[in-house]
Amino acid sequence: MRHLPPLKSLIAFEAAARLGSFGAAADELSLTPSAISHQIRGLEDTLGISLFHRVGRVVELTDVGRRYAESVTEGINVIAAGTRSIERSGKSDILTIHTVPSFGTQWLMRRLSRFSAIFPDIDVRLNASVSLVNLLSEEADFSIRYGMVFPDTGVELASLPAETIVALCAPSFAKKHKLRKSKDVAGITLIHSEVNIYSWREWQRDHPDVMLKLDRGPRFDRSFMAISAAVDGLGLGLESRLLVERELQEGRLVLPFGAEGPTKVCHHLTYLKAKAHLPKMKAFREWLFEELEASQP
Repeated sequence: MRHLPPLKSLIAFEAAARLGSFGAAADELSLTPSAISHQIRGLEDTLGISLFHRVGRVVELTDVGRRYAESVTEGINVIAAGTRSIERSGKSDILTIHTVPSFGTQWLMRRLSRFSAIFPDIDVRLNASVSLVNLLSEEADFSIRYGMVFPDTGVELASLPAETIVALCAPSFAKKHKLRKSKDVAGITLIHSEVNIYSWREWQRDHPDVMLKLDRGPRFDRSFMAISAAVDGLGLGLESRLLVERELQEGRLVLPFGAEGPTKVCHHLTYLKAKAHLPKMKAFREWLFEELEASQP
């Protein structure tokens, strides 16, 4: 027979460990702080170890407590995922995807019809924002993030393939400024994507023989806006080639210096380890990487 501590004690411990406070755990579980303390003390007695350091009103996980919290959190997430799966039995699964706006607008959204055609029983809900989502509280099944990502305990991170960063502009802009080689950038208007991990400042370091007007030009905090500005002929942009596939195919943008450039891992897919085995999760994960591979030139 399996030896398991009381479930109430495990739930109280997980909440206190996650929130870092008996009081916060009590609020979340609609209990009193003394009840939380009693449950955790009982769990410690059962295990024969101390899970928290207690200094006055301040509590902090011991090293053993921290390791145990990771296991308990993962187990509770598995139970929660299984419960939701049963509740939705016989219904279409809803797959909630959170993504940064530019990746969603420029690449993912225009491909979701393909996913729906292959998996008609999975309904997709797509949310786009720069705000972080809490995967542990089920705000989304997947979150596609940009830049450096430090996943929470129990969250899996899969980096998307490296993207090629290229200079791009409207055909009329390239013709007007006779853009053929990188040295031709000197003195022309640059479009700045201020949050990109590879900017014109990095490009300048890679091309020290070319002097850029880094203090001038329109600036945007989202790539999809900078791409739109380039299409409108406002200047020369510097973006991921992945995000401008349609604009290149339709001839609204050109790559005056060619399709090669520095490669950077820009985007990452995050999801709960406890939910990774669910059919809808496996389906989207495998489909996404197949589509990304097909997008490579």
